[in-house]
Amino acid sequence: MKPDIKICGLSTPDAVDRAVANGASHIGFIFFEKSPRNIEPDIAGVLADRVRGRVKIVAVTVDADNDELDDIIALLRPDILQLHGHENPERVLAVKALYGLPVIKAFSIRDADDLKRIAPYIGIADSFLFDAKPPAGSDLPGGNGVSFDWQLLRMLDGDVDYMLSGGLNKDNIADALTETGARAIDVSSGVESAPGIKDLGLIDEFFAAVERSSARASA
Repeated sequence: MKPDIKICGLSTPDAVDRAVANGASHIGFIFFEKSPRNIEPDIAGVLADRVRGRVKIVAVTVDADNDELDDIIALLRPDILQLHGHENPERVLAVKALYGLPVIKAFSIRDADDLKRIAPYIGIADSFLFDAKPPAGSDLPGGNGVSFDWQLLRMLDGDVDYMLSGGLNKDNIADALTETGARAIDVSSGVESAPGIKDLGLIDEFFAAVERSSARASA
């Protein structure tokens, strides 16, 4: 079975169009000033309008306050909010109640204890995203191009709905899917020629690699 695929950190019409043409289920726009993929909400809204209704639009934020979220939601009109900071369960509940949108709560994973931190969020977050812990010196909670030990995901209850992220690319996605059985995946730096610069050819190759992996799994 082919997983849902989210292409994150989009910032150009060509990349948005290519992601959707290849069959992306979600596209993500990042609102975090320190990120090379940071985008203004009004620009993201224009890009999203190109494909609205054909794909789920995700707003990715990091410890954003209500004023920031108000602007993002008014201008982007996302389908889903991804909270990629240190938001506690109470904050996730408050955001869901205020905006009436489903929430993906992201977690940075290095070891089993990191994965256990999702427990208080089960039944609160609509789904999870598991990314790798940032390397030393990085200011970015995600998009660092590094992976974590996928075997850790064997600890999860099978009912936990998650999206696999962290260092995925055309060369390792087959192994990632085989190891985890992930039903949804997220890629950003793995389809870039430089930080924040999406490569249309790499987008094509990533989707092709997922298709080959899915075909082998169902053979």
